[in-house]
Amino acid sequence: MPDLWETQREVLGAFIRQQRKQANLSLRQLAELTSLSNPYLSQIERGLHQPSVRVLKAISDALNVSAETLLAQAGLIDAIAATGPNGASADQKDVPETEDAIRADQRLTDDQKAALVAVYRSMIGPDSPGK
Repeated sequence: MPDLWETQREVLGAFIRQQRKQANLSLRQLAELTSLSNPYLSQIERGLHQPSVRVLKAISDALNVSAETLLAQAGLIDAIAATGPNGASADQKDVPETEDAIRADQRLTDDQKAALVAVYRSMIGPDSPGK
């Protein structure tokens, strides 16, 4: 029986494959656009590897899909789903200072902020101390 991470990888891979085909790109062409290897992209599309946020950003840029869309398909959007358009959480009392600092950093784009918050929350998890 597949675990949650395996299922998320498969869903993400299928979504990337679908978007690549809609863009009429071969795997080799996507590899060239992202500066990633053909075998690595193939593994991602088959759900055998979970790409990093950096790789997801490269793929989203090449496919002209928002980074948030790929983060959602990767299962990371749950971590930022409660974030509003201005970056404020619907329930501020549960937002760690780290997230506030990320959202306040003017050097980051909204996509970068969302990605960092998603990665941060995936690292601390729902059962971390203080939650």
